[in-house]
Amino acid sequence: MSANDEHRQERAHQFQRLTQCGHDTDMGKLLRKFWQPIELSESVELNAAISVKALGEELTLYRGSSGALHLVGGRCAHRRTLLHTGWVVGEEIRCIYHGWQYDHTGACVNRPAEKDTGMPRTKIAGYPVKEYQGLIFAYMGEGDAPEFDLPRKLQAERDGAVTANGKESWDNNWFQQVENSMDAVHVSFVHMALTVGPFGSAVTTSIPELSYEETMAGIRQTARRSENNIRQSDWTFPNNNHITVPGLTPEDPWLDVFVWMLPNDELNTTRFMIYSLPPGASDASKLRFRTYFAKYGKYDPAAHHDELFSSRVWKNPEDTFVGLTAAQDYLSIRGQERIVKREDEILGRSDAGIVMLRRLFFRELDLVNQGQATKDWKRLNEPLNLPRQPGAQTGPKAAPQASTAT
Repeated sequence: MSANDEHRQERAHQFQRLTQCGHDTDMGKLLRKFWQPIELSESVELNAAISVKALGEELTLYRGSSGALHLVGGRCAHRRTLLHTGWVVGEEIRCIYHGWQYDHTGACVNRPAEKDTGMPRTKIAGYPVKEYQGLIFAYMGEGDAPEFDLPRKLQAERDGAVTANGKESWDNNWFQQVENSMDAVHVSFVHMALTVGPFGSAVTTSIPELSYEETMAGIRQTARRSENNIRQSDWTFPNNNHITVPGLTPEDPWLDVFVWMLPNDELNTTRFMIYSLPPGASDASKLRFRTYFAKYGKYDPAAHHDELFSSRVWKNPEDTFVGLTAAQDYLSIRGQERIVKREDEILGRSDAGIVMLRRLFFRELDLVNQGQATKDWKRLNEPLNLPRQPGAQTGPKAAPQASTAT
């Protein structure tokens, strides 16, 4: 093996650390230190269970008779069949195969065919969950769950804000999507593909000057295209990005968008979104917002993979918001392969954000590997009000501002 081949192999091994999520990997241990979104609240009905996959684990998510949510292992400990196919009994779940029953902690509390006289000692995984702004979060780490604070989005909590949710299931590794959050240059190209929507029009094709700052919560990215076109994003460790985008019409306020990238496993990712229409929006804006998301809010580009890659034509002219933006990003990110070969990349100055992101993760991963404490990431004390495009409507009155980032 040549020296070049050995170097490439070393780089490949190092980059592999970024893409993993299993509980026995450094990244898997790091991600389990944080609350992670696993599903939409609307997906789990009363007295019903569904199967979810998060951080490489098969899980059962169910809503008990009280309305409370519970998250336990995906399979019965007895004969390993899927638990979500069984029955919800009060706040417990019973396996379809032989009736083994588990409580919300994953402890087996009944084995009817075994004629138990005492409490069985069998246990599967059980994790705490929390509903927030239409999303269901889980803490899958060791010990007590941290306070649910870092994931909170204060813009969406304001009185009078109107929110909607999104979910997309992509067939590529999660870290490519995280890196895309730190790539402000891509917006000038990717979001000009298929057709140019309001977001692409607001950004323009100008190449930005870039700057990055590590914050107590993550990374603040600034992309300056001109004096009145300064875009920022507020990225929260380890996998959430806050951006703003134009409203559905020029009369509508810009929206705050919060995007999480959950690794289901190394080859599949679920993107969860909160869209927030700010307080003060007109009744007409609120109606357009609700109507749009009811009709188009669940577009998933991965379901249109073959069509997008073969025709590269946008066939939904009425949807130039969520669907178009997602399809544009999907073409570029999924076009990298399901796990990109970073060892074969040629990076440039415009990739400063990706370089910083990787260094930050390697720093945290090394601390995990050494058994040391990682950074104590904290939510920003005040919500970061990202700048908007000049002339953008920000409520009942228009206010000239600068534009924002993905």
